[in-house]
Amino acid sequence: MQHGVFLFGAVEMSDAGAGPPAPTDRRYTQKEMWHATLRMLDMGVHAEKVGFDTYWLTEHHFQYEGYEVIPNGVLIGAVLAERTKRIRIGAMFHIVPQWHPLRFAEDWATMHNLSGGRGVLGVGRGTVPREAQPLGTLVGSFDNPDKADADRINREQMDEIMDVILLAYENETFSYHGKHYDFPPPGIPDRGGSVQELTLVPRPLYPYEVWQPITSPPSLEQVPKRGFGGVFWLLNHQYAKQRWDRFQEVYENTHGTTLRPGEKRQMVLNICVADTHEQAWADARTGHDEFWKFLGPYGWSKGYMGPDGKPSPSGLIPTLEESVDQKVWVIGSPEEVAEGLAYYRDMLGGMEQLTVFPQFPGETYERAEEQMARYMEQVKPLFDR
Repeated sequence: MQHGVFLFGAVEMSDAGAGPPAPTDRRYTQKEMWHATLRMLDMGVHAEKVGFDTYWLTEHHFQYEGYEVIPNGVLIGAVLAERTKRIRIGAMFHIVPQWHPLRFAEDWATMHNLSGGRGVLGVGRGTVPREAQPLGTLVGSFDNPDKADADRINREQMDEIMDVILLAYENETFSYHGKHYDFPPPGIPDRGGSVQELTLVPRPLYPYEVWQPITSPPSLEQVPKRGFGGVFWLLNHQYAKQRWDRFQEVYENTHGTTLRPGEKRQMVLNICVADTHEQAWADARTGHDEFWKFLGPYGWSKGYMGPDGKPSPSGLIPTLEESVDQKVWVIGSPEEVAEGLAYYRDMLGGMEQLTVFPQFPGETYERAEEQMARYMEQVKPLFDR
């Protein structure tokens, strides 16, 4: 099994937790936000040192609130590649509709080649209109009144962008003429003729994997049809099992192949490890509550199950007790966390990729280092038994 670690890249917060201040009332200095970026590089080096297989960054924009301050996982990944030797480097996720498709393809291929083939291509559609619209796309969100139409346009763009990237990567020359993107545009003069095809420079010199989040029923159908890996996060354990199995069904029916247990799928679980059960609950509560204070209003808790067995309404801000009951958060002693992870492995019929989220918004990077080390040194040996 491959073990990954995923961090948001948040500013350290002295006032994290439920209640005030409201996320949008916070304003951090450029120095404070840049410190978080530098510490994220340190975390990647530390992740390799303690034995993780993959280090996952993320991409977000304009977040003066200080939750996710890295806008370019490709660039940070290239720097990290120079500081490490073994660990794979990816993003959950590069928001490709917010890029020019060919510029992203060039940049990611450059990072992948510089790393010696250690790049992992994680791609997503985006979640926040404030980020999406200034960068040239739309996205459906809980607080967006036009979310249905925005979601349709975003999905169209996402499909075309991935067509373009894969064409450019897998062919010496390529052209693409879609609804949203046209490469090369007609009528470009060049040496007495016109440009009919393009050649991407550089293309990936090494094999690569493509991963995309499974956050909605349409994604659950589309991602396996494309042959990408699916990432499952913030899901009630029963929903996780349903989607895990449906992904396999769609993939196998589309591609005429049989997946190994856990193949092409990745589970992400939020964890907190402490010496005792009581200490883990005390440690986890502040970061958990800060996580949902920021992300609940965007509809991120829609993967939770309500009392009626149906998905919780968008905008839910769950308590830590609810998150543990849903088995979205796995907290406790090393033995308890290992048991919680083993529950997923057994319920899902096997896992090949497990990624942990061990640092919650506002927590220090010293705590992130400690949690990563505890996981690899205290939890993983028990889980591997």
